Amino acid sequence: MSLCYQCGKCSAGCPIRFYMDIAPNKVVRLIQLGLYDEALKSSTPWLCAGCLTCSARCPNNFDLAKFMDAVREIALEKGVEVKEKDILSFHEAFLDQIKMHGRSYEVGLVAEYKMKTLNLLQDVDSAPGMFFKGKLGIMPHNIEDKKSVRDIFKKTSKK
Repeated sequence: MSLCYQCGKCSAGCPIRFYMDIAPNKVVRLIQLGLYDEALKSSTPWLCAGCLTCSARCPNNFDLAKFMDAVREIALEKGVEVKEKDILSFHEAFLDQIKMHGRSYEVGLVAEYKMKTLNLLQDVDSAPGMFFKGKLGIMPHNIEDKKSVRDIFKKTSKK
């Protein structure tokens, strides 16, 4: 975090910056200044897509995407209320897919998210197009050593 000198390249290149309440580099700055509550209550870490554009653009090789992951996990640990509707359900469904398959399985992710939020028919019209373009695989592509990934989750989960 001390690598960040607030050049703003991360925020300038962020494809979803428009939807965030504060710029990604400002979340880093809040943490640097010790304003933890303000940073943890921001919607920015939750909206971060983890696309790595910010990390690729950083002149100091600061991994802002990984930092945003950490901010989300700290917010959960501290019980900070998530402002964005249903985003916590998506976050949990995504992590469940990683735990089960070692990587994201889109169909499983969508199914679990829909069941958690009961938004069953929301954006259902986009599924056929995505399927025919090869964007949605019916079967998951598991990694070879799923047990190692599960072990990581076990080691890092609260006891």
